Amino acid sequence: MSVRYETVPVVDTANAGLITLNRPEHLNPIDSSVIAALDGAIDAAASDASVRAVLVTGEGRAFSAGGDLKAYVELQRDPVAFPAFVTELHRVFGRLREMPVPVIALVNGVTAAGGLELLLNCDVALAARSARIGDAHQNFGMMGGGGVLTLLPRFVGIQRARELVFSGRFLDADEAASWGLVSRVVPDESLLEAGLALAGEIAGKSPLAIANAKEVMHAAWAGGMSVDAGLRLERERNAFYCLTSSDAREGLDAFSEKRPPRFTGR
Repeated sequence: MSVRYETVPVVDTANAGLITLNRPEHLNPIDSSVIAALDGAIDAAASDASVRAVLVTGEGRAFSAGGDLKAYVELQRDPVAFPAFVTELHRVFGRLREMPVPVIALVNGVTAAGGLELLLNCDVALAARSARIGDAHQNFGMMGGGGVLTLLPRFVGIQRARELVFSGRFLDADEAASWGLVSRVVPDESLLEAGLALAGEIAGKSPLAIANAKEVMHAAWAGGMSVDAGLRLERERNAFYCLTSSDAREGLDAFSEKRPPRFTGR
């Protein structure tokens, strides 16, 4: 099983979907079978209304060391199969950005090339102290094609993105946090616990409000909107949500009545 999927309770009425890349003996390489299995795991999470956040991690000592370079020897000689593989990778990784629930990367150990591209498609990343994060395509005469050249500059700025891509070096966990690649660093043994705790905090909120907030932030960020355009989108979505959502009314009622809110996602 190249990708393992399971649900983990985080509050009384909600779960986190836990996706684990599961070929630790090869540092969780990303190939066609992994992409297909990841697609299936996303299907499972997306179809389960109890899942309020998705966690993505790797088994063993790597999040993912990227593509299977041995397989690339033949794959990169095929002018049909190789572009098709990269196109499918884009589609499946992009589904993580499009999910209405937050996707949290739990970054353990080696994270390179396609592994970094997987991280960049998640909404939040927590890093274990052992994490070592880099592009590394250039170390093997490769260049990124799965999103790193587009997404990394948006995360860390063009100067730092160029440095990381051109040099092929790896950042340790603290440097990755200082660059904004991960939001915080935790001890290795606490990585899953920290991810589940964050998922639990998210699960207590309105899933509809979370979905709308995620969509607006991503549209403004990824689309490179001007401040005026972003504010317009935010204002319009805010008005629609607050005026039509039962959850918005429930939040205000709960505050007035000094009780915990009971959000339904409507």
